[in-house]
Amino acid sequence: MQESKSLSQLSAEDSESKQTALASPSDTVSRAHCPYRQSSLLQQALAPDKMRVAFFLGAGCPMAIRVADGAGTKPLIPDVKGLTKLICDSLSTAASHKASFETVLRRLSESGKTEPNIEEILSYIRALAEVVGSHGIEGLSTQVLTDLDKEICRVTTEVMKVRLTEDNTPYHQLATWISGIPRTQSVEIFTCNYDLLTDQALEERRVPYFDGFVGSDSTFFDLASMEQDNLPSRWARLWKVHGAINWWRTATGDFERRKESSSSDQQMIYPSHLKYLESRRMPYLAMMDRLKTFLSRGQAVLVTCGYSFSDEHLNEAILQGLAANPTAVCFALLFGDRKTAPNAVTKARKHSNLRLLATDGAVLGTIEADWHSDEKREHALHGVAVQTGEMMSRTSAPAERCKFLLGDFASLGRFLAQQIAFGQDENEQSNAK
Repeated sequence: MQESKSLSQLSAEDSESKQTALASPSDTVSRAHCPYRQSSLLQQALAPDKMRVAFFLGAGCPMAIRVADGAGTKPLIPDVKGLTKLICDSLSTAASHKASFETVLRRLSESGKTEPNIEEILSYIRALAEVVGSHGIEGLSTQVLTDLDKEICRVTTEVMKVRLTEDNTPYHQLATWISGIPRTQSVEIFTCNYDLLTDQALEERRVPYFDGFVGSDSTFFDLASMEQDNLPSRWARLWKVHGAINWWRTATGDFERRKESSSSDQQMIYPSHLKYLESRRMPYLAMMDRLKTFLSRGQAVLVTCGYSFSDEHLNEAILQGLAANPTAVCFALLFGDRKTAPNAVTKARKHSNLRLLATDGAVLGTIEADWHSDEKREHALHGVAVQTGEMMSRTSAPAERCKFLLGDFASLGRFLAQQIAFGQDENEQSNAK
């Protein structure tokens, strides 16, 4: 069977990686990993129509979409660090929030978080709001903290509500890839991003999808539909594990997806500690369970892009699934060098079916090594998934060493588009015989 062949090749590659990594120190090339082989294995793992496939899109994915910014360009949506700066700048200059926000930052600093990101700040604000009461602490009452929460969500929404202005972005290429191969198993997309870019691309490519909500106006979350999952396999599944800018919890405790809200609604952006304390009917908790379930059953391929394994809640779901199912594999594609994601490297060195592919090297079968310097310009994926030369803005690897490109969402999109093109060429050749 084609699907078992792909995963058996991965197992063989793990064995080969261990052997070559332990080779003689004088044999530099043999001790290095081969990026061409890994890109081919990824292509083969995604090809079978019966394979269970999912993508996890992290905060780095929108960074691949560049928009004009004066004489240069900037990301369509910033990463967590950039978003944190935008929100901190906004709250630090807002007369109604400046003092309370500075108090929150000071208290976080005193607890050891000197440079908290916006998700850590939001978690702290929500946790504190549950215990301070109306009298508050240092001027931080429940109402003051609730107002801070709403303002952070408002600014976040302003940043995130942008739309794709072109029709051939990596999001569109992923959507086209999903619809390009008739499958017996639905393709699933998990994302920790709050934006609506994936939704837009799927809709513009006319790819039907289910995200846990049903209805047409004020759509509501339906856990039963999500758990029963009786929709056709041609429908993609879109799971937003950290909520979205158009998710709202009403005063009655219901969850709805809609553009507008009332003053009593709570915006469901970044669930933080709430996902552990509240009902299992919470959409994001059900979607975290879906991630673990996807990995824990049968042969499954998860491809992560734009995610550096810095969220322990998500890591727990991924690693538990991989540990429970040795026939599952995760290709973790990193934009930069291994040193930019030490947490990911540590975990890949402990889990043989977590395959970490960075620009400068990889961790395969728990063995860490650089990519080799054997350039293969004749390879079909050269220039798409692998290249040599200087990439100073992305890696410190020397020019002669091979660089793995697919950690860039833009490169991953081109890789998926090329896979569709190859598949069409093969079909045409087969039909011509």
